[in-house]
Amino acid sequence: MKTLLFAAALAAGLLLFNRPAAAASALHPIQGEFDKLAQRIMAKAQKGEDSAAALAPEIKEIDTLLAKYPGDKSEDVAMVLYMKAMLYVQVIQEPDLAIPDLKQLKQDFPDTKYAKAVDSTLASIEAQSGALKIQKELKVGSMFPAFAVKDTAGQALSLADYRGKVVMIDFWAMWCGPCIAELPTVVQAYKDFHPRGFEIIGVSLDREGDGAKLATFNKEKEMPWRQFFDGKYWQNELAVKYGVNSIPATYILDGEGRIIAKDLRGPALAAALEKALPKK
Repeated sequence: MKTLLFAAALAAGLLLFNRPAAAASALHPIQGEFDKLAQRIMAKAQKGEDSAAALAPEIKEIDTLLAKYPGDKSEDVAMVLYMKAMLYVQVIQEPDLAIPDLKQLKQDFPDTKYAKAVDSTLASIEAQSGALKIQKELKVGSMFPAFAVKDTAGQALSLADYRGKVVMIDFWAMWCGPCIAELPTVVQAYKDFHPRGFEIIGVSLDREGDGAKLATFNKEKEMPWRQFFDGKYWQNELAVKYGVNSIPATYILDGEGRIIAKDLRGPALAAALEKALPKK
């Protein structure tokens, strides 16, 4: 499922190592050492230096740090190895690279809580790897794979319905803060460009039981476009089909269903629509 699972794990680990200095004496020595390293990793990632190559020096330092405690099978040392795996999953986003470390974790630290979580983590990695593969295929210039579902009114909904239109597929949810923050931009774009042939298909990742609330929300927020909602949260049928593991996620398609832009925010959305749509 979503990398949010891994983001939460990574954040939790970094917070554990980022305790007040006054408590440092009570911690395992590896924690203080890893804390400094983790801060460097996050600083590099925030600057966009988040590839395996860019973080190779820090990964090597993690290995060196682990090698200092060869006979220590504690939760503290196990967590450093786990965090190395999460670095590949969450920051570098090459989850397959985490598999050897997770297998080592299960073998060398069998009695730790991290080892006990390996099987479920590997299953999540498998799902994430599939999602990333799908995302790489959905690049600008490629055709967006067709779908056929039913909208919230129970009516058939497919891309074929929008042939000849510029359409944005918008993966979102009422619980998603960034989605709600971006909503005024989306609503305004619809008002401005719908007369020129712009359409939106919403894909709601809201939970089971939120159908009535979603209908009310759409009306209050002036979102007249059609929505697909199945109540399955991150397992939403279309989210899974298209490898969506973070939202908001948007794809703008031309009249033939070809991707012409992805994940536009703010003024960039209007600029792209102005270019894609016929003049008034």
